[in-house]
Amino acid sequence: MGSEQAELATSAAPFRVGIVGGGVAGATAALKMAGLGIETLLFEAGDSLVSGPPICHLHAGGNLYREISDEQCIALLEQSIATVRAYPDTVNRRPTVIAIPTSDAGEPDTILKRLEQLTLHYKTLIEQDADNEVLGHPEQYFTLYDKHDLARLAQQSLPDNPQTPDDWLIPVAKYMPHDKFKFPLVVVQEYGLSVFRLAATAALGLEQSQNCRVHLNNTITQIEPLTEGWRIESTDRDGASQVHDVDFVINACGFRTGKVDDLASFSRKRWVEYKAAYVAHWPSQPGMWPEVIVHGDRGTPQGMAQLTPYANGFVQLHGMTHDITLFDGGLVASTEASAQPNLPQHMVAKAGGGWEWTEIRERTERAISHFSQWLPEFEHAEVGGKPLCGAQQIPGEDPSLRAADATFEGERYARVELVKASSALQAADRILAHCEQHGWISLPAGWENPTLPLTVSLDSDAIVEKARRLAINRDYPDALALPFPQQ
Repeated sequence: MGSEQAELATSAAPFRVGIVGGGVAGATAALKMAGLGIETLLFEAGDSLVSGPPICHLHAGGNLYREISDEQCIALLEQSIATVRAYPDTVNRRPTVIAIPTSDAGEPDTILKRLEQLTLHYKTLIEQDADNEVLGHPEQYFTLYDKHDLARLAQQSLPDNPQTPDDWLIPVAKYMPHDKFKFPLVVVQEYGLSVFRLAATAALGLEQSQNCRVHLNNTITQIEPLTEGWRIESTDRDGASQVHDVDFVINACGFRTGKVDDLASFSRKRWVEYKAAYVAHWPSQPGMWPEVIVHGDRGTPQGMAQLTPYANGFVQLHGMTHDITLFDGGLVASTEASAQPNLPQHMVAKAGGGWEWTEIRERTERAISHFSQWLPEFEHAEVGGKPLCGAQQIPGEDPSLRAADATFEGERYARVELVKASSALQAADRILAHCEQHGWISLPAGWENPTLPLTVSLDSDAIVEKARRLAINRDYPDALALPFPQQ
């Protein structure tokens, strides 16, 4: 979208939006709005953008969650397609294997019915817009493998550059014992995301915008309503205060969204859940692996296990047990007195990087052991870095909710309440439509296109290099920032 459309996007009187929070929600809203010519102020308490929870995949269809509704799965599919179109350089294009262990009460048929429904919806989305074909051909959205297929693939050599679902499944067939799983296994086009390349894309895109001012290291101290808008007061790391008047506020503070709601005197029911993923290094890794999900009952010793591959043998691990990814006391609700759920202080400290090495080692080793029961070779993996962690907000009263975007208080205040990163673009679009409906802005034709004007011309190598620096500055292996599979 060029400058002509940017001029069309604003009304005669400049309309100014203040976005509080520079995570994936706030950064995406800023990219979208500034790209449409809207004057945007972005406030972030940290020293860089998008540094929150351990984003690692799209959730293109909700296939990791057996307990959520079909409606949520379809919403996640639509939102994930938009995310790929908006952030193409953040995607790790490899499939995901979904397996149900023999010890689990679940059956593959339940997953298959949902996958068939998702495939039909994916076809419909492509018919509506050919550019929506970002998860491969719909006929290959998912592929099924029975026990005979795995036996056949186990005899084949590991490919250096896997291309087909068969290629990607070969290491699974060779190294994961077949008698531990129910059949069929599923290979689905559920891609990965690099949080570091997403952060780099946001930073580089906003740096080149004349319509967005990014205020890093700024903590919001007060929000006061004006006759038509809000006054935002913030304090920087040196204690200096700033005051900004805006026409509209977007509260995009992640798990701290309730704090801004409290400042604005808005009540809200929500949950916050603290979770962590673990970084392992698998030097002896045989071949190039897909992501592998082994289903299990959340919160039990056999909770879902997830292996997410990155470059150079690094992997990210989730184990949905209370001594790995989940934490006792880590799911808390808001109260009548405050819209901000009160996490235990030691979890807040961990979300800010305050981990003790002993706990890093213990929990990472538990995660390795948890996955090794289905992949014995993985027992040779080792601790690869500090955990990727953070707290996830869940609006409303249902802690199993996984698809959410934007809600409003009055006319000039919106909150973005993402449960999954892929919902960010839809939230921004909902807020833009709200502002246009009130006559504050005039949006150009085609504004709903997921492509972000400020990022479409960014150089892929520049994104990777920026992402590498961000990973290193945050004390993570730069392999987590590299494209996977590497071309």
